[in-house]
Amino acid sequence: MARRFDQNKLVIASHNAGKVREIGALLEPFNVEVVSAGTLNLDEPEETGETFVDNALLKAHAAAKASGLPSLADDSGLSVWTLSGAPGIYSARWAGPDKDFTVAMKKVEELMRGAEDRTAAFICALALAWPDGHAEVFEGSVSGEIVWPPRGDKGFGYDPIFVADGETQTFAEIDPARKHAMSHRADAFHQLVAACFADQGT
Repeated sequence: MARRFDQNKLVIASHNAGKVREIGALLEPFNVEVVSAGTLNLDEPEETGETFVDNALLKAHAAAKASGLPSLADDSGLSVWTLSGAPGIYSARWAGPDKDFTVAMKKVEELMRGAEDRTAAFICALALAWPDGHAEVFEGSVSGEIVWPPRGDKGFGYDPIFVADGETQTFAEIDPARKHAMSHRADAFHQLVAACFADQGT
């Protein structure tokens, strides 16, 4: 049985404004005050894990320990099958120190050039950690394909080159509410809510 979240304040262990905004929107129905690690000036731990789950746990535990509050961390990225799952856990690092995803998207396309298989998936691991060291972890995904050139300006990260299965628009072209309903983060989040937040909504 998963531990229930019964407090009214939660740290989002991220300095990525787009990610914080997206998670904050998903948490809105639960009357939880969300504060980001960036706002609290918490250090960003080095992501030394070998999987999305490893890194999500690492970040959640670090933020919970530093803030004294329950903390939710997301580790997510793009896995392209023809690239053996890359960029995977290195998705953000491919964007360089300036987090320039234009560079990262170009790298994906250059490495895929000529490949017939353009299937890919966004994967998300969510870890909810408490200051006492307890944690719950959930993993979600959404499958699709890589398109080129990039399209749309509503998303962030690799959204402009990813079209989910059954869709014709990229994640950066569709309405954010629609993306929230189908994304890898939404998949993991629905699992988190069912296990830890259910019956808390208004």
